[in-house]
Amino acid sequence: MLIPLVLLTALAVFRTAGALGVRRFDGWRVSAAHAMAVMLLFTAGAHFAPPSVTVMPNSADLTAMVPPQIPFPELVVYGTGVLELAGAAGLVLPATRRAAAVCLALLFALMFPANAYAALNGVELAGDAPSPLVPRALEQVLYIATVTWVAWPARTRPHPAAPGRDADRATGAGRRS
Repeated sequence: MLIPLVLLTALAVFRTAGALGVRRFDGWRVSAAHAMAVMLLFTAGAHFAPPSVTVMPNSADLTAMVPPQIPFPELVVYGTGVLELAGAAGLVLPATRRAAAVCLALLFALMFPANAYAALNGVELAGDAPSPLVPRALEQVLYIATVTWVAWPARTRPHPAAPGRDADRATGAGRRS
């Protein structure tokens, strides 16, 4: 439950900043993109944390989550950590946000078997009891939905009072005498 809490807390901070006038965070989608980036920085840290770190998951915990059929589990853990860092950077840059979101959605889907393996085989994280499969699956769905949502902003429609032929007709503007 810590990781979704990091995401939601970061979202609240960014939206508050937007409400206080920080223009970068003036919308929910951009705030969610930055919140997801904060969450990814947090989770990526676990990929590089030495086994002596016991207050949060560490690289040894994450290596234990990798299903045995996957070769080079340590390399997989470090590689996914690098991909999470790259995804975080990509989400905060508008020019790369969509590409980063697509790649992250794929990464989250590809990492789910490790979460399923950990849940079904009792793999502990930071000494905590394994979390059940359903909450893990719901978290993955949340992350995939979030990156998908921030990547494809809603289409904006012109304001009804925007200047144009219909607005001119309604106000009588542009009429010839």
